[in-house]
Amino acid sequence: MNHSKQLLAVLGTGGLIAAACGGWIFMNPATFAALIVLLVAWLVATRPGRLAAAMLGIALSTLRERTGATIVIIAGIGGVVAVLVALQSMSQGLQRTLHNTGDTQTVIVLSGSSTEASSFLTPEKVAIIAEKPGALQDRDGKAVLSAETLGVVRLPKKSSGARGNLALRGVGARAAEVRGNVRIVQGRTFRPGTQEMIVGVGARRVFAGLEIGQTVDLNNQRWTIVGAFESADAHESELFGDADTLGAAFRRPGYQSVIVRLAAPEAFDQFKAALTSDRRLDVNVRTTLDYYTSSRGTLVDTIHRVANVIAAIMAIGALFGALNVSYTTVQTRSREIATLRALGFDAVPVIASVMLETMLLATLGGALGAALAWSVFHEFTGSTFGADLGALIFQFDVSGALLWTGLKWALAIGFVGGMLPAMRAGRLPAAVALRAT
Repeated sequence: MNHSKQLLAVLGTGGLIAAACGGWIFMNPATFAALIVLLVAWLVATRPGRLAAAMLGIALSTLRERTGATIVIIAGIGGVVAVLVALQSMSQGLQRTLHNTGDTQTVIVLSGSSTEASSFLTPEKVAIIAEKPGALQDRDGKAVLSAETLGVVRLPKKSSGARGNLALRGVGARAAEVRGNVRIVQGRTFRPGTQEMIVGVGARRVFAGLEIGQTVDLNNQRWTIVGAFESADAHESELFGDADTLGAAFRRPGYQSVIVRLAAPEAFDQFKAALTSDRRLDVNVRTTLDYYTSSRGTLVDTIHRVANVIAAIMAIGALFGALNVSYTTVQTRSREIATLRALGFDAVPVIASVMLETMLLATLGGALGAALAWSVFHEFTGSTFGADLGALIFQFDVSGALLWTGLKWALAIGFVGGMLPAMRAGRLPAAVALRAT
C-alpha cells in the first residue's frame, strides 16, 4: 500500500512538472502579460501577496551572501537559452533561405529524376518543353525559360583556408527574366559565349578569390568574375555563368534542368499535364518553391530536432542545478523562515517568495543567454557541407519570436526549479526549522 502511494506521488509530481513546463513553453505573450498583471495585483492588493513581497525583498537583500549559488542558476539557465536560440536560429535561417528560393510561377523540369545532379536533358527535349502550353511567352511567341547546368568547383574558404564545394550554375540568356529576384549589386552581368561569371554575395562572404576581376580555374580554363548579385535565396550561394559555354568547357552536350516561367501560377497543372503526357519526354515537373523547399527540408528538420534535444538535455542539467541551489537556499534560510512563520507568515507567502526569487534569477539567466545569442549570431553567416550540390550559405535568423521562446524555456526551468523547494519550505514547521539551525 505504501509503495502504491509513493508511486502515485511520484507520478503526480512528474505530471505536475510536465504540465508546468508545457504551460510555460507554449505560453503566448498575451497570456504572459496577463499573468504578470495578476501577479502584481496579488502582491499589492492582498495580505498574503504583501507578505510574499516582503519575504522576497529580504531574500534579494541576501543575494550577495549567496553569490556562488546565484551565479550557478543564472549561468546555467543562460547557457541553455543561448544554445537553444543559436541552434534554432540556424534552423530558422536555413528554412527562410530555402523558402525564399523559387515561387509558384516558375517550374523546374528534370529528366525523370528528383534532383538536378542526376538529371540530363538533351537540347531536343528542351525545344519540346519550350513548345508546351502554360509557359509565359514573349512578343515573338517564345517561352521564357532557362536551360541550366549544375556543377561544383572547389575553392578555399576565408575562415580556414580549407577548400570547400561551391555550386557552379550555367544559366540561359533569359535567366534574369525567369528569376526576377536576381539583382546585380556590383560590376555587370556575364556576356553569353564568354568565360565570364557572376558570384552570389553569400558565396563571396564565405569563399576566397571571388572578388571582381579575379579568376577561377575550371577544367584548365580561366573564368573571370565580372559582377556580384543578390537574390535573397539559395542562389546567393552559387556562381552563374553561360550554360552553353560551361557545357562546352566540361564537355557536356546537354542540360540538367529547365526553369520555365509560367503565364500564371494557375497554369501549372496545364503545363505539367502537357509535359507528362508527351511520350517523347520522361520528366519530373515541380514548382521551384516545392523543389527547393523539399530538397533540403530533411536537413532543416534534423537541425530543428537536434536543437530541441540538446536544449532539453541542457535544460535538465540546469533544472537539477536550480533545484539543488534552491534546496540549499531554503536550508540556509531555515532560521529566517522559522522566525517569519512565528510572526504570522503562513505557507502561501513562503512558497510564493521562494518561487519568485528563483524565477527572477531564471529571467536574468534567460535575458543573459538571449543577449549572448543575439550579439554572436545575429546575421551570422553559416553554410552546409555541400558534398554534392555545393555549400548552401545562409544567415542565422535570431528573431524576436525565437528570443521569446528562449525566455519561456528559462521561465519553465525557474518555475520547476523553485516549485519543489518552495513547497518544502512552506511545509516546514517553525519548531523544526529552528531546531535545524
